[in-house]
This record gives sequence, C-alpha cells and structure tokens, in this order.
Amino acid sequence: RSGYVSYSSLVLNVHPSLPVKSVRELIALAKARPGEITAASAGGTGTTHHLAIEMFMAATGVKIIHVPYKGSGQSTGDLIGGQVLMAFDVLPPSIPYIKQGRLHALAVTTLKRSSKMPELPTMAEAGVKGFEIINWYGFFAPAKTPPDIVAKINADINKALHDPALIKRLDDAGLEIGGGTPEAFDAYVRDEIVKFDRIVKAAGIKLE
Repeated sequence: RSGYVSYSSLVLNVHPSLPVKSVRELIALAKARPGEITAASAGGTGTTHHLAIEMFMAATGVKIIHVPYKGSGQSTGDLIGGQVLMAFDVLPPSIPYIKQGRLHALAVTTLKRSSKMPELPTMAEAGVKGFEIINWYGFFAPAKTPPDIVAKINADINKALHDPALIKRLDDAGLEIGGGTPEAFDAYVRDEIVKFDRIVKAAGIKLE
C-alpha cells in the first residue's frame, strides 16, 4: 500500500413514510415488524452497501429484508419512491434528496461526524456502538516494490493532498481528505479485510 487518499461516509437513509426519527426508533420498529422492512443495496450482493445492512442486523438483532440492485440510480429511485424503505447510501449523492425532504437521514457510518452534514450523528452516537463502514480510496503498489519507492510515492501523495486545487476537487466530490503513512494505511486495510471477512462469513454471503 502506498497512500490513503480520501474517503466518504455512508448515510443511513429511510423513506419519509417510515415513522422513525432516529436510529433507535428504526431499531425498535424493525424489532416490532421483523422481516417487513426492506433495505436496498446499490450494486447488489457483497457491496459496501449490502455489508452495511448485514453489519446493522448483526449489531442490533433486527431482521431486515435485503433487496439488491444493480446500481445506485435504480436503488435510490426506488427508495425515494417508497418501493424500499431504507438504505445505506454514499453520503454526497444523497445530500440533495435529504435537503429536499425526499429522504430522511438518520446517521452517518464514520466514527466521526461528516463535515458534509455535521448535524447528523454517527451510528455510534445513535446507539450502535463500534459501527463503522466507509468508502475509501487509496494507491496500491506491487508487494515487492522497494520501501524507498513506496515512501516516495506516499510522500508525493501526502504533498498533493495539501494542494488547494486538489482539496477543492475532492471537497466538490463530497470526499474527505485522507493522508498518513504507508504503515498506517496497511494496518487499516488489514483491519478492514478482517472486519468484512467476519461479516461475510456470519451472514453466509456468497457471490453468484
């Protein structure tokens, strides 16, 4: 791994018809109506959106019906239309719909609040402790790349992440700035692999 570039939070959105105003209320409703609440995942089985649903069910003990979609356009359209009732979506594209009242946002999935919508609590703040799942972006080098080359690439990435023009472009895309050492990024990726492997095995997810 060479460098951690940027990331964006997911946001837990529900259709406005769902009578909940918080994550705790959603959990209570889902427990009262097991197997009745539908959750869309953009990209379908095994995606970050799907794994967030599985993580949510495992952490809270609720039973939600996963509805896989091939892309975010269709899943978001059906969520707005009420054909499905909730979804973990990438935050930036969701913001216009949230502000228009077409979706109701309950929480973000990062451990820190998002600078894009700081009024939203994190899932941990909303009562689901330790819940973290994000979309992140980084540079990778082949495993046998000499350490000095990796360090040089990492230094160039970190330098670029201080460039005002790049910062603006990432911000305009709704992305948060990453950065840091190759070692820290490597440790983070390894932790992510362990976390997602645990979710996949616990949920019995198999790609077709």
